[in-house]
Amino acid sequence: MHKFVAVAIACLISLSASAQTKPVTIEAITATHTATKPGPIHWAPDGKRFAYEQDKEIWIYDAPSGTKRQLVSFRDLEAKAVKVLSPEAFDWQNRRISEQSFRWSGSGKEMLASAGGDLFLVHIDSGKWDQLTATPDAERDPKFSPDDRFVSFRRDHDLYCIEIAGAKVTRLTHDGSPTLLNAELDWVYPEELELGTAHWWSPDSKRIAYLQLDSSLEPIYPQADVLKLRARLEPERYPQPGDPNAEARVGIVPVEGGETRWTDLGEPRGYLTARVAWLPDSKAVAVERLNRIQNRLDLLFADASTGAARTVLHEEDPYWINVNDDLRFLKNGKQFLWGSERDGFHHLYLYSIDGRPLHQLTRGEWEVTAVDGIDEAGEEVFYTSTEESPLERQLYSVRFDGKHRRKITSGHGTHSIVISPDREYYLDTASNLSAPPSQTLHRRDGSQVHVFHEADGTKGEEYEILPSEIHKVKAPDGTLLYARMIKPAAFAPAKKYPVIVEIYGGPHAQTVYDRWPGMGLEQVLAHRGFLVWQLDNRGSSGRGHKWESVIFRNMGARELEDQKVGVAYLKSLAFADTSHMGISGWSYGGYMTLYALTNAPDLFRAGIAGAPVTHWRNYDSIYTERYMGLPAENPEAYERTSPITRAADLSAKLLLIHNLEDDNVHFQNTMQMMDALERAGKQFQLMLYPQKAHGVSGTIRRHLYEMMTEFFETNVK
Repeated sequence: MHKFVAVAIACLISLSASAQTKPVTIEAITATHTATKPGPIHWAPDGKRFAYEQDKEIWIYDAPSGTKRQLVSFRDLEAKAVKVLSPEAFDWQNRRISEQSFRWSGSGKEMLASAGGDLFLVHIDSGKWDQLTATPDAERDPKFSPDDRFVSFRRDHDLYCIEIAGAKVTRLTHDGSPTLLNAELDWVYPEELELGTAHWWSPDSKRIAYLQLDSSLEPIYPQADVLKLRARLEPERYPQPGDPNAEARVGIVPVEGGETRWTDLGEPRGYLTARVAWLPDSKAVAVERLNRIQNRLDLLFADASTGAARTVLHEEDPYWINVNDDLRFLKNGKQFLWGSERDGFHHLYLYSIDGRPLHQLTRGEWEVTAVDGIDEAGEEVFYTSTEESPLERQLYSVRFDGKHRRKITSGHGTHSIVISPDREYYLDTASNLSAPPSQTLHRRDGSQVHVFHEADGTKGEEYEILPSEIHKVKAPDGTLLYARMIKPAAFAPAKKYPVIVEIYGGPHAQTVYDRWPGMGLEQVLAHRGFLVWQLDNRGSSGRGHKWESVIFRNMGARELEDQKVGVAYLKSLAFADTSHMGISGWSYGGYMTLYALTNAPDLFRAGIAGAPVTHWRNYDSIYTERYMGLPAENPEAYERTSPITRAADLSAKLLLIHNLEDDNVHFQNTMQMMDALERAGKQFQLMLYPQKAHGVSGTIRRHLYEMMTEFFETNVK
């Protein structure tokens, strides 16, 4: 029997049950709410104001005074926009791009707004606006030039530029097509490399660097909209492991138009272009380039005039390299900031511009999770990290020499920071397990200036939100695992309660935090008499690269072993009825649900697998090859880690859920699992949602939650 050391940290929640509160219901968590909260903020260049969107209106907030004013309504802009022509086929690669956006000019006197597919120049002082484009084609990814004279954007598959003063539009590329993407990304690049744009202005406003992707060799997955009278084919380019990826080139084009200068980065096939940035002198472009299996990353500087490139530094890792956004060039042109996991944890390093390492700024068995700002004059970097606890995110600063590190935020929990360009203010969105998110404005020393958005406690006043507890569980090898538990309503220690294990378990994700969990299905289940349990196994994020890399070339196995440790701990609790236990997960969590049900068939009575990967040959190339390698080099593990190969071992009740137009985890995964189960003579339940992608939203969400709850009440209790 395993020996456990467990510490239950009960959250003293002020939103406790009272005579006035009601049980949390499915109706409550799926109700449509008219009140909206502020969207992400965007600081003005002077650092004294920020803008945000709320209820389709752009507002300006003055930091020193704490006052706000409405600038413009997106509804008014959309009313003037030319209606965008509907594409012949569904546009999967632009599905997640917002057609509503805004950004400040460099002077802070104007704002560039995108609404209804057209572009508008909004004057900050008056709120009046000028329409820059009026076309039936959507203008996407618009940006001011650094000198505010031009606006660049993408139309269809080409890069354009408009001179604001004369409204002159220049087409900068001419060969774009559905498979030759200029300043445009395919489906997999933003999904797995988290690349959000594909063109970048030079600091002197004379040239634009852009990414060109040739996706002609990417295979097509035949998505289909089957709700139409005649089912419509909606093809999606989606490379699977071993398939050709899009071939990437970085080009540089003059703002007035002309020939593109292509950078000489080497053979594009077999490489991924992960990040692009200009050096401060506008003479060179920096490119971060990964090999296909992502265990080597090169930082190259390419001459903007000749295209010649040289390698400045490179990273190698025995497992894989996690790409980050830490590369920052100092304005003096002599140094740059770099992030690396070379010592096992994500930390910051200062380099000279020629690639010589100068200082390691942060170190320790904790991770930097974000670079929030750099004060060059004060030689100070502001960053968020897990130094306090893997469960928390706090703001710190450190000097360029790695000394004088100081914590700035206060209070336990999770802090999300947006710092002003002059580093004099920051907006802190903070919460913990007992406090809903609030947004407060602070000076750089941490002192609070204003409350921007108060925590919304209305749900806690109306509903009995049951408290979460953090549990610490030791695995047999001494590894500490964190878990979160919600005990049932009217909990009585002498009673036994059925258990629902909610799981994700995959890399680049953490589910157990000291942050407000909100009011979701887990609250409904707890009010229905279930004990709800989540555990972050090895392979998840927030605990360092070694912690994460245990899944390398063998996904599922280590994750399940740690989840078993959690179940064994539950068995040690007198009130947990582990003979009546269910498991549920979505996406990677759906995969882990099936993996657990087929590899530990006696552990759970029932499971719900939503949008599960059922064979890693089915998933996308960049994600899967990072963790599993190429199928030709690791074929046995691809088979071993698939729950399809263990379908005959299923003994629990199973509910499979999938959306028919899931662009992320394709429906073929569930179809293949169904086929294996049917051939093995195994009964299961199935629910399909048409015209839905990877998640279920809107009014259909209530149907989903009612079905899941009924399934567990029938098969677990």
